Amino acid sequence: MQTRKLGWTDLELTAIGFGTWALGGAGWKFAWGPQDDNESIAAIRRGLALGINWIDAAAVYGLGHAEEVVGRAIAGIKPRPIIATKCGRRGEPSGDIHGDLTANSVRCTRSIQ
Repeated sequence: MQTRKLGWTDLELTAIGFGTWALGGAGWKFAWGPQDDNESIAAIRRGLALGINWIDAAAVYGLGHAEEVVGRAIAGIKPRPIIATKCGRRGEPSGDIHGDLTANSVRCTRSIQ
């Protein structure tokens, strides 16, 4: 699969990545509707098997659910794909989303083993 260098980094990203907005499932303000987590995991793994090496994510997708699905999908996968997650938007249990660039919001609180 064709790759491109990311800016001034040493990262080589495939021209196609895997977006995870819809994997957030239902129950949040900007949801695409219900999703089957097992099908989402299978889709991520299929994309990786076809050569995609990066996944687009954000904590706001499904109020964190999409990132949890990604974590389950890549558990044990070597080499690890590049996870391009974003910050700056934060979801509330009500489904509302607001801007938040505080250190606590940006800091990663969990790691994938």
